[in-house]
Amino acid sequence: VDSILVALRKADATPLPMFARLAKFRKSFSAAFKEAKSLRPKMIKNDPMMVVGALAGVGGLYGAYVYFTQPDYAAIKKDIAELLDNFDYDDGSYGPVLVRLAWHNAGTYSVFDKTGGSAGAAMRWAAEAGDDANAGLDVARGLLEPIKAKYPDVSYSDIWTLAGYTALEQMCPNENLKLNFVGGRKDYAEAKEGPVQGRLPDAARGPDHLRAVFYRMGFSDKEIVALSGAHALGRCHTDRSGFKGPWTYGPTTLSNEYFKLLFSEKWIPKKWDGPFQYENASDKTLMMLPTDYCLVEDPDFKKYAEMYAKDEDLFMKDFSKAWDKLQNNGFTC
Repeated sequence: VDSILVALRKADATPLPMFARLAKFRKSFSAAFKEAKSLRPKMIKNDPMMVVGALAGVGGLYGAYVYFTQPDYAAIKKDIAELLDNFDYDDGSYGPVLVRLAWHNAGTYSVFDKTGGSAGAAMRWAAEAGDDANAGLDVARGLLEPIKAKYPDVSYSDIWTLAGYTALEQMCPNENLKLNFVGGRKDYAEAKEGPVQGRLPDAARGPDHLRAVFYRMGFSDKEIVALSGAHALGRCHTDRSGFKGPWTYGPTTLSNEYFKLLFSEKWIPKKWDGPFQYENASDKTLMMLPTDYCLVEDPDFKKYAEMYAKDEDLFMKDFSKAWDKLQNNGFTC
């Protein structure tokens, strides 16, 4: 074990470019491991501390290997953050559409057959990209293409997922949002590996449909309501979903305003030629979808929506857990 650690220290003694460091590390690791194998078995057998030391050494080597070989997610995250602000797009930020991309990419998971989820990036092909629920997400995917080109060894699904995490963190001032990104997703090689179509929520429907979609992914009523709070961000477009308008007055800030407005505003049917939606009676500048308003109408949903309207910190804590679960469903690194 000592010889392994000595070799590792020698390998990292001078600053080298990443690939040179990795090559030198592997060479030193191979030599040190060969030397360690030559230790007499009886030495280990007769000394418990040698066993403990050997196990600790193996753990340290695995950590070192991960350090030297995993993508630089911090650098990728920084590059994504620099793309967010754009005053020519919607409300001045690409953040909401990147959250939507990560959400819809992961929202195909099924606990019943273990298909779908955030790994795979099936939206690269026409079948998934053409799902009505994914209209407009070509904007987000196109925005991230330069990131993929810069980091070709990182999967699309990791980049799309990390973009959602980055956007949420950049748009949330509440310190109780604590997200934990885990990388290592693999992309599908062919479109046929992707999930069946039609698994995303239909915003024109009610609580039974919402439960059917989210229960399929393994979520509870509380988690459904918590994830719905992401509608604090962004807006609907008539050329995408057919609906129109933002949910909140601060569509580039993740807060509990969505829940507050559900109860503080009077919501009335919007009179227009588009699909059925609600608008706030006070100034008619905000909207809610049927899947939003059912959080007020359904008593089991309503109790959680009321909790989050009163306590933003609680919302952030529950949303963080539900978001991590959404992004990790069906995925093991």
